[in-house]
Amino acid sequence: MINLKVKITALILAISGTGAFAQDPEDIIRRMEDNMRGEASYTEMTMEVVRPRYTREISMRSWTLGDDYALIYITAPARDEGTGYLKRGNDIWNYVPNIDRTIKMPPSMMSQSWMGSDFTNDDLVQGTSRVDDFSHKLKGTETVDGRECYVIEMIPHPETPVVYEKVIAWVITDLYLPAKIENYDEYDDLVSTINFREIQILGGRQIPTVMEMIPEDKRNQKTVITTHEADYDIDISQDYFSIENLTK
Repeated sequence: MINLKVKITALILAISGTGAFAQDPEDIIRRMEDNMRGEASYTEMTMEVVRPRYTREISMRSWTLGDDYALIYITAPARDEGTGYLKRGNDIWNYVPNIDRTIKMPPSMMSQSWMGSDFTNDDLVQGTSRVDDFSHKLKGTETVDGRECYVIEMIPHPETPVVYEKVIAWVITDLYLPAKIENYDEYDDLVSTINFREIQILGGRQIPTVMEMIPEDKRNQKTVITTHEADYDIDISQDYFSIENLTK
């Protein structure tokens, strides 16, 4: 009887201990992306680029439709105003108003700095999909800033043109929002960490309003993007994401 009780107790503990692993990691990432972006969205943000000797601030607006369409427009400072980025499926363009030129960005440019920040072009415009272009593995749960999080390892598919060779995401279990993301290179060395903070209600949904990118090999350097306004109930079509609108 005692042995039977021990076995039953062990079974219960085993089942309860693996409850987190019953979750599909790809579904967790999909829900996280959906909560952050929605079907369509409009946001107003500022980006603060912090360096040891100076700090620079950039203001921008962005529109998205699903994960295939995005338009980012720089509104300040004056020297960068009008600069734009357009994503349509796997194609990405950059408009430079000073020379009135539109450049289609090759995959090799996705790893370059975005507007002189610590974010890459792929980080902001997301030329790759965290859902479709990666395989996912649930590593367990951990606590980040007092919140329980799923820990999910993402490895890019062999055919995917990527900036990072491995990504680890901490996703808050009850909100399905990101708490932290770590990016690794081909040598499995940590390249950068993105921290998500200050969860607030904007546009009728909870989102982390602060996204902080910290490069691993550069001391006293970071980039912070703060979302001030958001609307997840906009009426927008694929036609809006055009070269014509990019250059306006």
